[in-house]
Amino acid sequence: MTDKTNLLADVKRIHFVGIGGSGMSPLAEILHAKGYVLSGSDNNESDNLTRIRTLGITVTMGHAAENIAGADIVVYTAAVAEDNPELVAAREQNIPLIERAILLGWITRQFKNTIAVAGTHGKTTTTSMLCQILLDGGTDPSIFIGGRLPAINANGHAGTNDTMVCEACEFKDHYLEMTPAISIILNVDADHLDYFGDLDGVIRSFRRFAKQTTGAIIYNADDENTRRAVEGLDGKQLIPYGLSDGCEWQAKNVRTVRGSYGQYDLYHNGESLGEVELGVPGGHNVLNSLAAAAAATLCGMTPAQIAHGVRAFHGAGRRFEFLGTYAGVTVADDYAHHPTEIIATLEAAKKLEYTRVWGIFQPFTFSRTARHLNEFASALSIADIAIVSDIMGSREVNTYGVHSTQITEQMENGVYLATFPEIADYVAANVQKGDLVMTMGGGDVYKCARMIIAKLKEKE
Repeated sequence: MTDKTNLLADVKRIHFVGIGGSGMSPLAEILHAKGYVLSGSDNNESDNLTRIRTLGITVTMGHAAENIAGADIVVYTAAVAEDNPELVAAREQNIPLIERAILLGWITRQFKNTIAVAGTHGKTTTTSMLCQILLDGGTDPSIFIGGRLPAINANGHAGTNDTMVCEACEFKDHYLEMTPAISIILNVDADHLDYFGDLDGVIRSFRRFAKQTTGAIIYNADDENTRRAVEGLDGKQLIPYGLSDGCEWQAKNVRTVRGSYGQYDLYHNGESLGEVELGVPGGHNVLNSLAAAAAATLCGMTPAQIAHGVRAFHGAGRRFEFLGTYAGVTVADDYAHHPTEIIATLEAAKKLEYTRVWGIFQPFTFSRTARHLNEFASALSIADIAIVSDIMGSREVNTYGVHSTQITEQMENGVYLATFPEIADYVAANVQKGDLVMTMGGGDVYKCARMIIAKLKEKE
């Protein structure tokens, strides 16, 4: 962890390189609310940039040295190349450069009660669900989420109390910049192996994160890798949750209602606290809601407030987000970019009452795609029809020789179409009333969903 106790001392103007990123825009919102003068730049238009502009923050499209004029510090992400002209100019002008994860860690330490939500999968949904409970319960936490929370129509919020709820991302150990009062570990899976090397490396990282927690560690006792990450942590307050007996927080009598929505009896230390019904589909969200319930209780929420908040939460942006029904076809979008997430999303979708489920997937990063080719093919085979676009490389160069056809050629239901316009045309020509079209991926595949909607509207 970097020692940055006075990170923003004497700072008035902050420039963000890539301000539209999901990890940048919420920090910009929080700092803007605290009175800092901000500017930012980005290469791609997005909903986040639209939101940022409505706050009065100056955003420049494209990166150039003159964009940082007057800045006291420049914030950047790991995705920004070393030769980015704004980073080069900052070095030449001796303007301090701060990586986003370091800034987030510093911001979280300004709150007495920071709750950090970690895990390979489910961070955005669980963070959002917890925030929904707290907001509906009358509290006003500061918020940092990787997706848009409809309750605030943003993924960042500057609250009025000493609680901050934030996602804690394991990518390149970024969450090790935090020392949260409460941490949640949802699950530990083999991801980002280009950095961690293997699953044991991932588990070691989560263990280090748990050790840095100053108070309670809420963890998924049903997940073997999570148990390995926290076992033997002497002197730590460990709060296990799950479906299995012996958990401090337990869901009993789990059933499915309305097709794919979980309902269960909530127990704490063996005592029944009442019935909980989820407002988001998928059996995996039962576990996510247990983690949120445990954290919300530590923040003073009652069982009734927890049940109300969980039921009122209908999903975060790009997390099984229903975009509408057009010409009899429902379109939804999800951030699923790992095989485990795709399985959870498609299995939940298949339990809903649709004629067919389309899975439209944009692979994100060459390294992840190369490592999980077979798993992606297996996961996407759950859909009735699966379309795979070209890979979005993001920060990577394709040194792996990997291509999307290496996924689809393993599948009976797989179709490779390189671009979003091609996909939108194909869907519009072949979709039927009663179908669900689900776009998935960690990149900008949500743009494909919008193209599909436009095509469907033409058929109405």
